[in-house]
Amino acid sequence: MTEQARAIDRIATSRIVERLSELHPKLIDLSTERIERLLKDLGCPHLDLPNVIHVAGTNGKGSTCAFLRALLNEAGYSVNVYTSPHLVRFTERVRLNDAPITEDAFLSILEHCERVNAGRQITFFEMLTAAAFLAFADNPADATIVEVGLGGRFDATNVFPSPAMSVITPVSLDHLEFLGPELSKIAWEKAGILKPKCRAVSAYQTSEVYNVIISEASKVGTQLRIEGNNWKITPGQNYFHFQDEKCNWQLPRPSLAGDWQYSNAGLALAALNYLEGFDLTESIAHRAMKSVEWPGRLQLLSKGPLVSSLAPRKLWIDGGHNPAAAEALASEINTWAKPPQLIIGMMERKDADSYLRRLNPAIQKAACVPIPNNEGAFEAEALAAKARNIGIDAMAYKSLEAAVEDISKNEENPVLICGSLYLAGLVLSKNS
Repeated sequence: MTEQARAIDRIATSRIVERLSELHPKLIDLSTERIERLLKDLGCPHLDLPNVIHVAGTNGKGSTCAFLRALLNEAGYSVNVYTSPHLVRFTERVRLNDAPITEDAFLSILEHCERVNAGRQITFFEMLTAAAFLAFADNPADATIVEVGLGGRFDATNVFPSPAMSVITPVSLDHLEFLGPELSKIAWEKAGILKPKCRAVSAYQTSEVYNVIISEASKVGTQLRIEGNNWKITPGQNYFHFQDEKCNWQLPRPSLAGDWQYSNAGLALAALNYLEGFDLTESIAHRAMKSVEWPGRLQLLSKGPLVSSLAPRKLWIDGGHNPAAAEALASEINTWAKPPQLIIGMMERKDADSYLRRLNPAIQKAACVPIPNNEGAFEAEALAAKARNIGIDAMAYKSLEAAVEDISKNEENPVLICGSLYLAGLVLSKNS
């Protein structure tokens, strides 16, 4: 396909995206009724998907999906994957046997779903989810990995009566405007993906979350295994041990940066070791730890115009956006030789005060930037004022480019661009 043809496809896709966004007044409206209706009209494609691995949680969902995909690929299995949000293009959300769906296929299937929906109310995410499941049914694989969009119980992805495996990553406070301010309520939402007589694994949780998940699993009859009880991770300097009833493996440090990735890797290993029909070996797991990729999550950029502008400083990006993510990030950057200069942008619905407070002891200063084409993003000065209120040396800039230009002249420390997956996507787009 020529670049002109690709441009035409992107324009066409943007037009259908605009139309779909007008079908429901709310961007997010947690319910499964609308998508269940559409899926039924499409012939229930979600019921034909093999070995569905459904992943919910607050932090680490995407990374856990990446580990699952890498492990299955290294074992020789084909995998279809649905994740959200995307960083640069919508097609990143739908992977057919480890390659993003093409723009023309994406456009065609969205248009088909739009015709079948016939103008009835449905959210954009629900339409995307139905389209993904239809694409998977038309392009079958050995396994299907599906990441929850928001919450779990009433998320559009929660339409599988009997998934092969349910996976719950660490649960903490996030999306309070949709899930509520209480951790127990959020845990209840996440535990909504647990299904009767199905298998499930959960990462290590706080006692409050643990009690909710155990209770919900007992109510529906889920066969649940939990980190610390049924498997454990023991990190070393450049390796870690994974141990369950099947194995005791010494594996290399994952290629994804951050010590929290040990837990995500262990959760994926535990899920596949518990999943019938998929055999892992230590050598497969070893290769997967080296081959796993997940852009935008504490990622060191090695080339591109932004990297060149800031050289010889290292440029990192991270899309984490809640207090738990900031705490994990601060722990990691505390091991760096020099504290980083932040370039930060955030959405207004996020708890910026708690996020910044956790990062404050580990950073040098902050350059606050807007996130373009995002009405719900903080204005740069408003975010800078929040940072200054908790003692961070912060300045506001009109754009990412303006912040990079100023830092390139005056700073020597590494640069970390963080606070939002939308901002991480902007960086990847501009640095390509």
